[in-house]
Amino acid sequence: MGPKEPRSTVLTPEEEAVVVAFRRHTLLPLDDCLYGLQPTIPHLTRSSLHRCLERHGISRLPEMEGDKPKKKRFAEYAIGYVHIDIAEVRTEEGKLYLFVAIDRTSKLACVGR
Repeated sequence: MGPKEPRSTVLTPEEEAVVVAFRRHTLLPLDDCLYGLQPTIPHLTRSSLHRCLERHGISRLPEMEGDKPKKKRFAEYAIGYVHIDIAEVRTEEGKLYLFVAIDRTSKLACVGR
């Protein structure tokens, strides 16, 4: 049952080759690959990208030694404690600063730029 040789109905063989080469060289997560490839392949969707990577056996990134830090429990905080973080995001237009505030008790998060 099913096709003898699975292939995409959305991507051409050339586009699949681009996707596979991009993933192998960058080792980026799925969503980062999607955002990196969409300007080149505008009709690429997250699901078609995932299916393509699964067909080629590279849907999961290899485990790196020392890649994951040891898990720690969050400290207990009093009500009203807010953690504020600033991240720099680079876009084609330049740099953006992303401000993230998280209430540790309720896990409410707010984002602003």
